Amino acid sequence: MFKRIKNRILRYFVIAIYFVIILVCAIQLNFMWLFGYSPTKKDIVMPSVNISTELYTADSVLIGRYFDEDRNPIPFDSIPKTVTNALIATEDVRFYSHKGVDFFGLGSGILSTLKGDKRGASTITQQLAKNLYRTRYNKSGGLLTRLPVAGLVVTKFKEWMTAYKLEQRYSKNQILEMYLNTVSFSNNAYGIETAAKRYFSKGANQLTQNQAAVLIGMLKGTTLYNPIRNPENAFVRKNIVLSQMYKSGFLKKEEYDGLIKEKIVLNTNSQDINAGGDSYLRTAVAKWLEKWSEDNNYDIYTDGLKIYTTINSKLQKHAEEAVAKQMVELQQRLNNTWDGQEPWRDLSGKVIPNFLDNLAKKTPYYAFLSKKYANTPDSISYFLNKKKEMEVYNWKDGGKIEREMSTMDSLKYYAMMLNAGMMSMDPYSGEIKAWVGGINHQYFKYDHVMQAKRQAGSTFKPFVYLAALESGMSPCDKITDKPVTIKIDKGDSVEIWEPKNADWNFSYREMSLRHAMARSINSVTVQLTDMVTPSKVVDAAHRCGITSKLNPVASVGLGPNDVSVFEMVNGYSTMMNHGERVTPLLVSKIEDHDGNVIATFQAERKQVIDKQDAWLMTYMLRGGMEEPGGTSQGLWEWDLFKKENEIGGKTGTSSEYVDGWYMGVTKDLVTGIWVGCDERSIHFKNSHTGEGSRTALPIFGVYLESVYKDKNLGYTMGKFPSPSVEITKSYKCETPRYSDPEPEQVDSTQLALPTDEGFIGPEEEGGEEGQLERNNTDQLDLNNTEGGADSLQVEKSS
Repeated sequence: MFKRIKNRILRYFVIAIYFVIILVCAIQLNFMWLFGYSPTKKDIVMPSVNISTELYTADSVLIGRYFDEDRNPIPFDSIPKTVTNALIATEDVRFYSHKGVDFFGLGSGILSTLKGDKRGASTITQQLAKNLYRTRYNKSGGLLTRLPVAGLVVTKFKEWMTAYKLEQRYSKNQILEMYLNTVSFSNNAYGIETAAKRYFSKGANQLTQNQAAVLIGMLKGTTLYNPIRNPENAFVRKNIVLSQMYKSGFLKKEEYDGLIKEKIVLNTNSQDINAGGDSYLRTAVAKWLEKWSEDNNYDIYTDGLKIYTTINSKLQKHAEEAVAKQMVELQQRLNNTWDGQEPWRDLSGKVIPNFLDNLAKKTPYYAFLSKKYANTPDSISYFLNKKKEMEVYNWKDGGKIEREMSTMDSLKYYAMMLNAGMMSMDPYSGEIKAWVGGINHQYFKYDHVMQAKRQAGSTFKPFVYLAALESGMSPCDKITDKPVTIKIDKGDSVEIWEPKNADWNFSYREMSLRHAMARSINSVTVQLTDMVTPSKVVDAAHRCGITSKLNPVASVGLGPNDVSVFEMVNGYSTMMNHGERVTPLLVSKIEDHDGNVIATFQAERKQVIDKQDAWLMTYMLRGGMEEPGGTSQGLWEWDLFKKENEIGGKTGTSSEYVDGWYMGVTKDLVTGIWVGCDERSIHFKNSHTGEGSRTALPIFGVYLESVYKDKNLGYTMGKFPSPSVEITKSYKCETPRYSDPEPEQVDSTQLALPTDEGFIGPEEEGGEEGQLERNNTDQLDLNNTEGGADSLQVEKSS
């Protein structure tokens, strides 16, 4: 066919054109899988760019980002000339005159390379093609790309084709916009806007000429010319960019002379920069939206959404500061408690053998050493105990300190670290207003609001009193504080349990239910549980919002079951909200990148408690402050009681002072707080240091006082809401008088608490709350509340 063309030059030209057409078709079709993927027309029209999702509080404060690539695209008119001029002068001086491929620059680049001056010749459009469509990634390559020379030719040709398509579809300014919004600036900063904030704490439109030159200079090598890692190289490269701008006519001589002398001054301390970092809230929201993302085909890490939480930024700050302030003191208190002693103890107070060794065996470092020194255990021990410089968490010095420690030292250090969980919620709307998952997410990833479940102690008792009200009782009904004997039929035997109060004594006084709950009297709680049956208590708790499994045993009201702060706040909120349970809400709405609302969320509602009983429970919760000897009266230390302000609440402490709780309610908020060590065998020694009234309650006091003082928040003091229904039960009970001599204190027989899995073992001294904890023997251990710690032992009768 080609022989018909007599002119040899024309014939060779036609052959070349024909070959190019065949090559283009083969590449586009990926003929025989030789060439790999090439962008289609649809890809060019709708290029896929991963955009970071932003997380906001309800009052529009940015608190985090989700991203595979941290990118925040901006329109072309927000990109200053200082940036585009620097880019064109340095990367593609003929950008506005070529059609995607600069053949003049290509030829010049080849000649320079042959002379030993290796210089790139890719245009900005070609670089955009490479960035957008990953043309040099293995998954984009075909069989031919495995051959060194052929692979380079095919890849380059695909980039030329893609660049030409981009130039046909988009204007030059649109190409610059896409390029500057997609290119990497190292440190997981993608796009000029994110880079400007990452390195200079400002938007791209605020960049100076010098700062723009630094960022554009990085594009030649984001590590080599990174101003954080290699400031000297970055300075040299910055001046090369300025030189290119001067040669291209973008800078005057006097401007250039002044700019090349300027030093690089970074500012990497902006809160907005660090907002992309992980946090308890960020992790909780991601978990919250897992199902929504799957059901609606969204990826929060790439789709550039705007997620608005229900969190109030000011309340969140007050909560975080309250936790931080009190935990410093509590940590020092715990350290002083065990100064010079090993704190990991079993229920009898004996040191747990091989405690640190067992912790070490769970670490990746131990697994590495075991593999490397499989036959030399002495080597494993040597490296585990070898001192080295470590960065560890500390309340002082900005949250971290450098110490010379061994792996075993660090395990001991962190095992002794107290942690906390705190959540504050609007009981009427279900909106979560504050969420503190722990003391520092960088060092402690475990969320103590949602993930952690701990024994609730006496904070669980209100569910017993709710079940009693639902059975027909009233807050003024009286029960005697006296020894209680509970018999449980086990078929071939009968188990006897006789619980005790915290002070190991009984007053033998008749007291109203309100007064008994306010003082957290164990004997009354157990009598009520026996009267209404444990299953009714469990049912009441589940209806209110406790979702964890609860064993319906005689001790259920003393808090032996593990529950989360999240559940407890939900349960107390149901009482405050007229008996209507609302599903706690963490996310209110989601917008796409263009600001269109694509999802809104509302709390699910269900009436689960009679309105009268619910209001009476809020009245009883106030008893902790209003009744003589109420366990919440430590709150008088803070400025909380002006303008007839009413506060309700309940303290709780688990066995051996492992867990300290406080549940506080006001007319506007329900707040739950837990304090303890993640290692349950490490805890305070006595009620004066470890009760919930001395660990968790002070955090609530500090928090609430700061909330009331912050006038911009709008949370004011005042009385609880009036009942929305007629109250037919008596509730204005006679206040006990303690001027009369009390009956003789009588100690009760110490007997074990039967459960469906064993017995409660004996204790040396009482805590605040009734709690169960599994023993290594065939027993469980119970500790009672402010009202009493049960000291018990097993007795069987047949």
